[in-house]
Amino acid sequence: MGTVFRLLNNRGVSTRQIAGDAGITQGRLYDYMNGKSRVEKLTVFEQFADAFHIPGHLLGLARRAWEPAPTAPEHQRADHPPPDGDDLAAMDHFRSADRQTGGGRLYGAVVRHLSDRVALRLVSTDSGPQVFAAAAALTEMAGWMAHDSGQDTRAGRHFARALPLARTSGDLPLAAHVAASSSHLALQSGDPAAAVQWARTGLDLAAQGPRIPALTARLHTMQARALAAASQHTPAARALEAARRDLEGAPDAAHPWLSPFDAAALASESALILRDLERLDEALTQAEQAVALRAQAGRARSLALSQITVVDIQVRRGELDAAVHTAHVLLTTSPTMASVRVVQQLDELRRLLEHHKRYPPVREYLVRFDEARRARMLLLADLIAPQSGGIPA
Repeated sequence: MGTVFRLLNNRGVSTRQIAGDAGITQGRLYDYMNGKSRVEKLTVFEQFADAFHIPGHLLGLARRAWEPAPTAPEHQRADHPPPDGDDLAAMDHFRSADRQTGGGRLYGAVVRHLSDRVALRLVSTDSGPQVFAAAAALTEMAGWMAHDSGQDTRAGRHFARALPLARTSGDLPLAAHVAASSSHLALQSGDPAAAVQWARTGLDLAAQGPRIPALTARLHTMQARALAAASQHTPAARALEAARRDLEGAPDAAHPWLSPFDAAALASESALILRDLERLDEALTQAEQAVALRAQAGRARSLALSQITVVDIQVRRGELDAAVHTAHVLLTTSPTMASVRVVQQLDELRRLLEHHKRYPPVREYLVRFDEARRARMLLLADLIAPQSGGIPA
């Protein structure tokens, strides 16, 4: 956006007009233009698009009210569904935006794409099995965005719908991928037994399709997390080792619909597993590695979640000064990031630190945390219920 602002200014549009039309101050505009900060508020994108009549899709937005209804080319009319590549491109855009801003405000856009661009093709005689794969992948993505919005019941319904769609498409790796997502959700809901079962279901499905090491690594990791949460230390350690072997032992096969599971993801999950296995030294090493890898990749939400894990482990190790230092860094996380998951985990972290509030640096941090949380809740009031997390807003 800073580049777009500079281009407009170079074409003769004054900074006063740009700032006014975008609904920001000129000082903030200069920060964007000079690369000192990034545009993160959705309203800025919307106001800017409307002021300069920039089609919504060019800024990652839905079609604006003033845009004419699209007329499909002849080969894409109702009797000729749009190519599946449109869905792949949409998924890439959604995935990229989600990593930076969280899924809270993207959920509706994904559901609309499913309704407007995919649903009719499921019953078209001209559609092949690939449209069921597109429907499954985008439905699973909607589930993750619902989960990121704190709507786990709705997320579960999306995952439940995605699995039969994936099976119908004949894409067994995609079906296994959906099972991994269901395993994650079951674990987050406090049901490690169901999480283990979903991971095993995914591994069975993956074994019937082409070998994709990143997929089986993810499934073994989910199995290890659930087993560790259930205090089954030995099988959990074995599952984690299997995940490492899968990810390191063979070049990965490409699959268009699967979200990536890489070294950073494995390090992040390994830290949680090792923490639950009470191997805190190893857990901290993995958590710090995850932070370093996430920072390099510019993954804002994943970085915040990894930093939360670092603080959690440092507190468990009794390293309060280090924990407070990392926790202060966490407060710089963008307050407009539309991720209820991040807010909930920050609240869990506060409860953990509350046990050490007699230590002055911790007590001072808690005061600053509560001030930052009040600001965050105001900015995310459309996504988060007033008493989310149990901490007064």
